Amino acid sequence: METVKISSKFQVVIPAKVRKSLDLKAGQRVRMIPLDGKIEVVPVPEVKSLRGFAKGIDTSINREEDRV
Repeated sequence: METVKISSKFQVVIPAKVRKSLDLKAGQRVRMIPLDGKIEVVPVPEVKSLRGFAKGIDTSINREEDRV
């Protein structure tokens, strides 16, 4: 567990151990989610990395006639 200080501009530095464990890169976007009095920091994946994530999904479902 690491402790950081919030600057006067409300900025924080993510400690090196945390950056390495989450493989965070400079310029990468993260989401700040307030959760039960805490802040959860979640990396936002690049669109390129999502390519093919649904490969093999079953798309054979019954559709209404006006939706075909």
